[in-house]
Amino acid sequence: MSIAAVAPELTVGTWNIDPAHSEVTFVIRHLMTKVRGTFTEFTGSVQIAEELSESSATAEIKVASLDTRNADRDAHVRTADVLDVENHPTMTFATTGVRAEGGEYFLDGELTIKGVTRPVSLSVEFNGVAEDPWGGTRAGFSAHTTINRKDWGIEFNVPLKGDKALLGDKVDLQLEVQAVRA
Repeated sequence: MSIAAVAPELTVGTWNIDPAHSEVTFVIRHLMTKVRGTFTEFTGSVQIAEELSESSATAEIKVASLDTRNADRDAHVRTADVLDVENHPTMTFATTGVRAEGGEYFLDGELTIKGVTRPVSLSVEFNGVAEDPWGGTRAGFSAHTTINRKDWGIEFNVPLKGDKALLGDKVDLQLEVQAVRA
């Protein structure tokens, strides 16, 4: 399927992620509620090809930029108990394929967290293209996936009374990406 058939306004070439206008966020269950957090430092690019299936994306996230709005919790998540920032300062993603299924689009790739690389599929929504006030051209994308943190060796937890635990295993990853045409 050609990119022109899917998104005619999205031109072939490199689109660099603008971190000032993008977000990498996550949600995990903590006790009986969900905690939301963000990574504030990241880079990446999207390579748009003539054929949708040949397009690709890469991203690198500085794990120490984690922010859950609680300094003590953030400090603990950065330790070897959880993300081990000292030994694994970045989290990376690189595509292995792009596909369309029934009107939905997926970015398949390899996610590396804490030195462990595993396959993931992100559901992607294209939000359009527009000229910005500074003469650039921007494209918007939303993407999400759910992973099991234990698949990446993130085992830390605290048992609670009964069969409950402090943390859930599922982590929802959400991206709001604004990319600028290079």
